[in-house]
Amino acid sequence: MLNNNLNNYHIILASGSPRRQQFFKDLNIPFEIRLKPVKEEFPDRLNHFEISDYLAQLKALPFKEELKSNDILITSDTIVWHNNQALGKPNTEEEAFQMIQSLSNNTHEVITSVCFTTPTIQKTVNAITKVTFKKLNDSEINHYIDLFKPFDKAGAYGIQEWIGQIGITKIEGSYFNVVGLPTHLVYETLNSLVS
Repeated sequence: MLNNNLNNYHIILASGSPRRQQFFKDLNIPFEIRLKPVKEEFPDRLNHFEISDYLAQLKALPFKEELKSNDILITSDTIVWHNNQALGKPNTEEEAFQMIQSLSNNTHEVITSVCFTTPTIQKTVNAITKVTFKKLNDSEINHYIDLFKPFDKAGAYGIQEWIGQIGITKIEGSYFNVVGLPTHLVYETLNSLVS
């Protein structure tokens, strides 16, 4: 079991996301939260999972010098990929509305990359989930934005919230990935690193 193998390791989760932190608790993985600000910018030439891979690795950079031999740093990034572009987190209600409206009556991909960094190695994995929304009307979109203020979420929605419950008609791949962490991959990769 993973937890026995983790006894000699110190897991650092570099994420302020309450959802990601809860996943680690649910997986019964002991961890410390350590945060450093990073400007989440990526080169224009990157596409699809290259973007989330790049950003997850970028978030690990500020920690490089301070990692001890038994530390495993975990950083991650989620993007919504739709119409050949990455949707990040909306800054305004208008942006959130436009994002959700573009997802309405369409299928998009949610891509989460997770980067595992130790003083000697770095490994990045990613998961892709296809999500289909029904046709949402303007009042449904506005109601959701007013009530849930989805400004901390890529693509301006949370699958576990009201909009997901009333709007999502199909999902292909990991549900947890859409919430923000492909838990099966985290478990699997950690196991391979410590066993």
